[in-house]
Amino acid sequence: MKVSPIGSNMTEVTLSNGTRILYSYETPVAARLEDGTAIRSEIFFSKTTSKHINKYLGKGVGEVVNQSVLEQLA
Repeated sequence: MKVSPIGSNMTEVTLSNGTRILYSYETPVAARLEDGTAIRSEIFFSKTTSKHINKYLGKGVGEVVNQSVLEQLA
């Protein structure tokens, strides 16, 4: 596992299988899976966290999934 700060209150965790998880503050909110699929949380946390997700994946990019999916990855 590799932890990389990528912006203010934004951290990317790379797992051994290649999955990359975006944490906004201390919450997993988006990911790029090992097969390249992008996913994002269904929950609106804050305006800032939404900006983090859009900066990481691109605006509107990624399948919207239940927050529990991201928490299970982490």
